[in-house]
Amino acid sequence: MRAPVLNLLLIASVSGASLAQAQTAAPAPQTAAVSPDAIKQREQELEAARASQKSAAEAQAKLKAEIASLGQDRTQLNQQLIDTAANVRTVETKIDEAEARLKTLNGREQQARASLDSRRADIVEVLAALQRAGRRTPPALLVRPEDALQSLRTAMLLGAVVPELRGRAEKIAGELGELVALRKTIAAERDQLASDRDRIRSDQTRLTALVDERQRQQASREKDLDAENSRAIALSKQVGDLQGLIAKMEQDLQSAAKAAEKAAEAARQAEAKEAKEAKAAAAANTAADAKPGPAVFKDRSRTSPAILFASAKGLLPLPVNGNKIRDFGGSDGVGGVQKGISLATKPGSQVTTPCDGWVVYAGPFRSYGQLLILNAGGGYHVLIAGMERISVNIGQFVLTGEPVATMGSTSQVASILATNASQPVLYVEFRKDGTPIDPGPWWAANEGEKVRG
Repeated sequence: MRAPVLNLLLIASVSGASLAQAQTAAPAPQTAAVSPDAIKQREQELEAARASQKSAAEAQAKLKAEIASLGQDRTQLNQQLIDTAANVRTVETKIDEAEARLKTLNGREQQARASLDSRRADIVEVLAALQRAGRRTPPALLVRPEDALQSLRTAMLLGAVVPELRGRAEKIAGELGELVALRKTIAAERDQLASDRDRIRSDQTRLTALVDERQRQQASREKDLDAENSRAIALSKQVGDLQGLIAKMEQDLQSAAKAAEKAAEAARQAEAKEAKEAKAAAAANTAADAKPGPAVFKDRSRTSPAILFASAKGLLPLPVNGNKIRDFGGSDGVGGVQKGISLATKPGSQVTTPCDGWVVYAGPFRSYGQLLILNAGGGYHVLIAGMERISVNIGQFVLTGEPVATMGSTSQVASILATNASQPVLYVEFRKDGTPIDPGPWWAANEGEKVRG
């Protein structure tokens, strides 16, 4: 009778089923009244909930006070916006990587369990040898792999396993050890993932407050902002393509036209400055040192592009964390070619600007869903589509890395841009004088690697 019982218990051990958990899961007999212990536990839970609510309210009040202290300091506000958006995207990346690692670890755990399950007969025989040697098996042995591993190791050290079974016992012990190590790694990964998710919720709350303050300040400067945005949406329905939309916005809308004028003037000034610097660099034979780097974007007080868009090749960050599903110049699936790139993202991902520029359109447009168009100066425009919510207004100047939109939970753009993807997709297109161009040369080296992946 002992062997069948032992075998049944062993199966429970390998599959990870706990006898204690099984007993807990069994329906408890109903009682006529709630016990004092249960009442006390509920009171403790209520007190914990109240404490958590109070802590959240205090944190919110502290955040509001901190943002209010920024006042009208545009430089500090921009710095906070860009830094917080960068933190959000960094944690998004960490969460994606942790989820990928957990998926791999869970697969390895299943394989280890399957291997142990296939070796039931060996394990039963080894445990039977332990019993014959007079060792009394503790109940925990058959509850958790950790206990089974410890018992096997102890038995081998004490010589309780007969020689012909030692090799098999060592192999089983090795498999159990791997399973135990995997469980510890998985637990650590899950703890870190939970911590990162708490952190990103906190950062997103902060970012929302900062964006609201930025837009409040923008609205105070542009009194007719709402009317201008409504007019932009109405005008967008009168045109059939993107080039027509850009031309219409910069011609008919006061704020967009001003933005276009500023972009043109900034481009002229930048060209003159670069020409002067290039001439001085050539004279000093240090032209190589004159090439701009990422540090050129550090000035958060600027109100025009840091450098000419044409000179920003190899410096721009991708606007969102994601995987490329369509590339510039590839097939669009209906006999044409792709005019931009499409990035599959996670729901709710943060979208930031890839470059400095003025917003000349922000709103829905045909099959593009929510569309954002930036005038980057020098005849260059950057189009970003597929977001669920845009958080900037027409005429606004935005800096590289500044938060401007949020992805939804599903694809918002037409299938021609998203390959019928069910997940959110961001579409990015660069244009020069109205013609789509390959954005590849503009991405920073590390960003290019992400895109190609």
